[in-house]
Amino acid sequence: MLNRRHIRIKVMQTLYASKGSEGDDLKTNEKFLLQSLDSLYDLFLTQLTLIVEVHTKSKDRLQKTQKKLLATKDEINPNAKFINNEVLERLSSNVVLKERIEDQKLNPWYLDFEYVDVILKTILESDIYKSYMTTKTSTFKEDKNFVIDLFTEIIAPNDKLYDYFEDRRITWLDDLPVVNTTILKLFKKVKATSEPGLFTPSLFKDLEDRDFGVELLKKTILNQASFSKEISAKTKNWDAERITQIDTVLMQMAICEFQKFPSIPVKVTINEYLEIAKEYSTPKSSNFINGILDKIIKEYTAEGQLNKIGRGLM
Repeated sequence: MLNRRHIRIKVMQTLYASKGSEGDDLKTNEKFLLQSLDSLYDLFLTQLTLIVEVHTKSKDRLQKTQKKLLATKDEINPNAKFINNEVLERLSSNVVLKERIEDQKLNPWYLDFEYVDVILKTILESDIYKSYMTTKTSTFKEDKNFVIDLFTEIIAPNDKLYDYFEDRRITWLDDLPVVNTTILKLFKKVKATSEPGLFTPSLFKDLEDRDFGVELLKKTILNQASFSKEISAKTKNWDAERITQIDTVLMQMAICEFQKFPSIPVKVTINEYLEIAKEYSTPKSSNFINGILDKIIKEYTAEGQLNKIGRGLM
């Protein structure tokens, strides 16, 4: 679910939040990092749960309409295409997903049901829904494409949900693009024969990725003073106050990877931090960081300090 760029971003956020030095409690920072990563998975489950609750609400709404005292013929025999949507049905009845939600003790929509109502109302009024409901039967492919359109056009960009997530946990705003992209990929991947576990991917690809995040955090904190000296030596003509804290953190992390992670190619490290800088720092930060890191790499290479294992790691 998470790739290494996402992990680097979480480490950056932890270091930025700590505003600390080598004397900081490593365990406290590690705990903060892992909680932040777990929180991202909570958001993932919360988004999927919302879709399940919207589907359940639509079923309840249809059943109540059918039981009206003076129900019309169309109300007694409504078009049930939406509630019978195969992808939504598979999601709603997914035992593995239900168990994961129970394990995480997540059920936010029980109290915040008004957001479920808002999303369902928006869906029912949308052209996407109206077009889908012009027939009473569909193929799995049509059901799948409908759910993808619903998520892309209605759920993911919803402003009220955005505000809700911001109020729940401030870190969720940064996590939302990652989570929404993951969910969209799952919907695109789902097949009629897919296993239930499709909708509950692991947070990390493997334990190596989790360990990478923890080690990057620890080694950056333990060597912050020396990394800062290297940065200062390459920025003598810069006013220290003009260098943003995020830029400093990103350069410290990059230097840490140069020195402490011999299997990670230099180009990969530089490209990753330049992309993160473009998203999280100032418009000029990526060029500034690139210039400083380039000087550091040239110095390491000239002095034989760049110890990278394997071919093509420069």
